[in-house]
Amino acid sequence: MMKKQRKIFYPTIFILGLFLMTWQITIFRNTIIDFKILIGIILFVGTMTFLIDFKNYGKTFKYSGIILYFSSSMHYICGFGFMACSIFMLINYYMADSEPIKESYKIIERSSLPGRKYHRDERKPTFDINYNGKIKELVFPHTYYEKMEFYSNVELEVRKGYFGFDILENKTLN
Repeated sequence: MMKKQRKIFYPTIFILGLFLMTWQITIFRNTIIDFKILIGIILFVGTMTFLIDFKNYGKTFKYSGIILYFSSSMHYICGFGFMACSIFMLINYYMADSEPIKESYKIIERSSLPGRKYHRDERKPTFDINYNGKIKELVFPHTYYEKMEFYSNVELEVRKGYFGFDILENKTLN
């Protein structure tokens, strides 16, 4: 790849990785997976691409010293690492089993998140449940906020993901 092509390639991969990561947050909220696994995938792929392609990055951009290492590691982690993690999550989510299982869980803790820009007062309720020994935070629409103290259980429809991580198909407050 020529230097001019690499100057387009690296920022494109970086931005694509960031966009995929924002999409992945939505999928993460509907998947029962340990956050450490995702961080491990991101760091492993980012480090491997750093080791494989660092010389090309150094030839492409005229940085030197610590700035070169910091800039290249951010490109590799945010670009390639986020892309690999997103692909992992998307495969687990979209290639899951088709048969959902219904289960009910007791709410452990309640909290809320602020609404989007210009709608900060529309708080989204969050409920923590103990899902097979793991604490999972479930986020619901702002319409449930007023009555969030009255709910005691969450009923989930769960599918088994492609890599074995459970996927929340449907969630209902009781």
